[in-house]
Amino acid sequence: MKTSRTPGSTPPAGPDALLTEGMDGAAKPSGKAKPAAVRRGPADPVKALMHRHRELCERAVDPLEIAAGLEAHGVTDRTAARFRHRDVFSLAEELYARVPRGPESPEATGRPPRAVQRRPLAGRVRLVLLTLLPGAVCAATVVGVRALDGSLRLAAAGAGAVAVSVTLVLCLRRGPLRAAGRTVPAIRVWTLWLLAYAAYGEGLLDQIVGGGPEGPLSMTPAPLVGLAFAVVPAAWCARLFSVQARRRLDDSRGLEEFAAGARPLLLGVVALYVCMLTALLVLSGLVLPHKALVPAVALGVLLFLARLLVVHGFAESASAGLAVACAAEAAAPVLLLAGRLPGCGFLAGPVEAAVGAWGAGAVLAIACSVAAAGLLAHAVMALSRASAHTV
Repeated sequence: MKTSRTPGSTPPAGPDALLTEGMDGAAKPSGKAKPAAVRRGPADPVKALMHRHRELCERAVDPLEIAAGLEAHGVTDRTAARFRHRDVFSLAEELYARVPRGPESPEATGRPPRAVQRRPLAGRVRLVLLTLLPGAVCAATVVGVRALDGSLRLAAAGAGAVAVSVTLVLCLRRGPLRAAGRTVPAIRVWTLWLLAYAAYGEGLLDQIVGGGPEGPLSMTPAPLVGLAFAVVPAAWCARLFSVQARRRLDDSRGLEEFAAGARPLLLGVVALYVCMLTALLVLSGLVLPHKALVPAVALGVLLFLARLLVVHGFAESASAGLAVACAAEAAAPVLLLAGRLPGCGFLAGPVEAAVGAWGAGAVLAIACSVAAAGLLAHAVMALSRASAHTV
């Protein structure tokens, strides 16, 4: 029996209309319809996303970079399901295949997609020697300062500080600790403050608690030597984390799967660095005896986490963590001095209690430990994202 059709009525739904239905119970194109026409037709949900992120897709050197960019824009595996893909990686592969490559793409230039490149042996040796320079220069400076006296000691200390700074800058401009264009100037200020406090903070607090300050401040050089040599394990651990995270990203088929593997990887790398840093500080303590092992370890871990965040594109978070530690260290002598005012003795109470129980190094240890714990919690979340490993 024929069905009547009145003017203005809606015609029966054809194959194109059926393709716009949801995935659950969606009608499939009949007989001779080609899959290519299905994906490229007006009901293609990927096409709008492709145009929205066309610049990202054209600039990407592999599908992983597109997946990381989509994640940074809030696209999750659940979102990818609305585009008829099981996860963001599968969606990124289609976008990479469908967007024409520009003149600078790997296909156009004949270069392979980006991968973790292994340095030649000579390059690795040069990098190791370069990362050893800050420790060697710092140790030579401490020996020279102790051997000299008067104005010569001041001159040696100043020249040594400049030399250590120069060698440290050279290390941070090369290798796995390199973060060109991703840092902020404030980080340098906070780092210098933390290092200066590690050297002179204990002497300053001891003098204030004893009724001072008066006379020159005593210096604690051993932690600085250990931290300077710790650039070597810091660079090695940063490289290890980057390489292993990239491999996990290559092997993962979903953002949640990658995050589940990246979190224990980060915690393991941080634990490994803590062990290596502690060993270096113990060895430096054999040559230059000191009681600042815990404060120095806390400071070293804080600086390592901050640099790791900077390398992976989270400079603002790193700067905030370092600033919190600096503020806590600056507050300690201020509170001690303010406690001398009439009726304000309660202000100095917490600092005096900490110094009396654990020594002047307790302020440095507490400030850096709290800041490092905050940065570690943030790093576990931030560095488990795919977008953090395509910076």
